Order: sequence, then structure tokens, then C-alpha cells
Amino acid sequence: MEELRKERIEQLVDYIMKKCLWQFHSRAWDRRDQNENILLKTKQILCDEKVALETPADRCYWVDAVLLAEAYREKYAWLEGLPKEEVADIMKGVHERMDYLTIDGSLNQELTDQHY
Repeated sequence: MEELRKERIEQLVDYIMKKCLWQFHSRAWDRRDQNENILLKTKQILCDEKVALETPADRCYWVDAVLLAEAYREKYAWLEGLPKEEVADIMKGVHERMDYLTIDGSLNQELTDQHY
């Protein structure tokens, strides 16, 4: 079961890495904000939860989340058959993996350059 979870997480991460430009912000804090907010809103959309749209930033993240959720539903039919708790767990894994790949495990020193 854990192997299947990891495989599904990697499929979703692979899509982001190949298709989503928002992962390429030049500072670590920007990437962390993007990962947190877009992936949270994507999870909320996939799980039919309420999505906060109070601020301009919320709405900006929401647009990317809508596009990502639509692509996930179209490309990964297995999402539709999962309980919402499992979708939420997989999206948590996607968020953790994206943080590692784009921030915490990245060798890009510009991410932490204070003058950049």
C-alpha cells in the first residue's frame, strides 16, 4: 500500500515538475509560499472543500490550483475513485516532496542569497 502511495505521489509531482512554471520562483520563501498555497487549494478542490478567496493572493493561488486540479482529474483517473482522506494524504505527500525537490534538497544557492 505504501508503495502505491509513493507511486501516486511521484506521478503528481512529475506532472508539476514538467508542466507548472510556478515552481521556479527564485527565492526559497516564494517557493514555499507557492507550494503551500497552491497545493493546499488543489487538495481542497479535489476534496470538494471550501477554498478561501478573500485576498488577491488567495485568488492568484486558486487559479493555479484550479488548473492543476483539472489536469490531475483528466490525467489521473485513479483520483476519482479514492476516498477524500486518501486524496488529502497523497496531496500532503506531494507538498512534502515538492518542498524537498524545490527548496530543502535543492543545490541552487540563489534560493538563500540575501541579496537576490
